[in-house]
Amino acid sequence: MKLIKYMSTLVLFSLLALAASAQDAVVIDTGNFVRGTIQGTDFLTVGLKKDDGTMAQYSAKDIKEFLWNGETYVSKPFIANKKTGYRFFKLVEAGKLNLYSMGGSTGVIEKPRRRVRFSPSIGLGIGTGGYSGVGIGGGVSFGGRGDDDDRPRRERRALYYIEKPGSGDMMEITPDNSDTNTQYIKNILIEKMSDDQDLTERIKGIEYFDVKSLTSLVKSYNSVHQ
Repeated sequence: MKLIKYMSTLVLFSLLALAASAQDAVVIDTGNFVRGTIQGTDFLTVGLKKDDGTMAQYSAKDIKEFLWNGETYVSKPFIANKKTGYRFFKLVEAGKLNLYSMGGSTGVIEKPRRRVRFSPSIGLGIGTGGYSGVGIGGGVSFGGRGDDDDRPRRERRALYYIEKPGSGDMMEITPDNSDTNTQYIKNILIEKMSDDQDLTERIKGIEYFDVKSLTSLVKSYNSVHQ
């Protein structure tokens, strides 16, 4: 009995130590990564403060993904202005169907005054008809606005995308209040979930979509289709 208690305590402390040592990381490719603290992203690049205190910036085209506060941001090809580049997409739900977001608040960590700060800026032009209809522009800098600048930062709208690997391109399904967009999203979801009759019937009866309902539908689909 004492041995069991000892082993349980040892396992508990090991888990606590592992959680305490968890860090952000930039994954260059499989098995090759750099640990540190993510400073922010504009979805084109990501800033990392390495363990030695130096700052580094990585482009989406050069790395596989990065891990930030327990969430995964994946680098994927993206068409903008008829040109293919790479962007980071936050993985919202993963499985047979993947749900991603891009843009919105990135939760940039504010550093104490008089220290260098990673300051991303991003502009999104929202289109329709899939992810090729979105333009994106921005930049990142170390330093950013003055430390005494208390102006509020504008909240930027997040765009949402769905992907069924092996069944076509990633498609934008950002919800809004228009009937046209609602029908567009409905058609995409029915196509992606065509092998689930219960869910497709449920989708047909939905009058409007929001982020919560999209996430719930993808999560429901993935829980059944492994």
